Amino acid sequence: EQIHRSLKVALRDWQANAIRLPVNHSFWFGRGKGKVTSNDAEAYRQLVDEAIAMVAGEGAYLILDLHSYGAPQEYAREFWLSAAERYANHPAVLFDLFNEPHGIDWELWRNGGEKTYKDKKTGEAKTVQVVGMQALVEAVRSTGAKNVIIAGGLSYALKLEGVLEGYALEEPGGYGIMYATHFYNWHRGWQKHFLDVAEKYPVLVGEFGADVKKMSFIPGNKQESPYTWVPNALAMVQKYQLNWTAFSFHPKATPVLIKDWSYTP
Repeated sequence: EQIHRSLKVALRDWQANAIRLPVNHSFWFGRGKGKVTSNDAEAYRQLVDEAIAMVAGEGAYLILDLHSYGAPQEYAREFWLSAAERYANHPAVLFDLFNEPHGIDWELWRNGGEKTYKDKKTGEAKTVQVVGMQALVEAVRSTGAKNVIIAGGLSYALKLEGVLEGYALEEPGGYGIMYATHFYNWHRGWQKHFLDVAEKYPVLVGEFGADVKKMSFIPGNKQESPYTWVPNALAMVQKYQLNWTAFSFHPKATPVLIKDWSYTP
């Protein structure tokens, strides 16, 4: 919603120097999703092209975020073979491989393999083929794209400690890899989950924030007040010189930075 207007406000009024743009792989290929059964793939790609042009024109960076959850599968590799070729070596574009991996271990995260799970509706055991982050890195590089790559950790991207335990990604010839963490006002263990990693690797805090309204899916007593949490979290990010994009520049995708489409802070 309101992509062009939001980019203009974020870049010019809020002085953002990086925009993390969530992209849906189904729309990218014109396959639709949910109630939207079909869509125009080229029109969707054109919208992304326009966003990149606008951000680059303001001297800022755009982080192209494949906004998916769970275990990366073949569709993720398919997406990056296409998107990386389209934006190969664009100096303003970074590639965020997979929004929030979860439900897998570090071996699957890095190297892929088979994952068995129980279908919630039928109770039957099913198996999916997980595509590891290393394979996604190699898919990007196979297109000739040297853009900076971003890889989110486990537990909805919160945890990065596995990177220091033998699961760091190999870089086959580009401008480097960053690791991404997402954390909110019910998460603890900053040092363990990402600050130790930040001593050795560049880290992007791809999502963080706290809403004045508590999340319904997290026990209320687990959620620290935003009035204490946000200043502390932002101070920590600045102290350790982490890269960051706050979540979110939309009045309904909580935790929110704006109240309405007038962009009231």
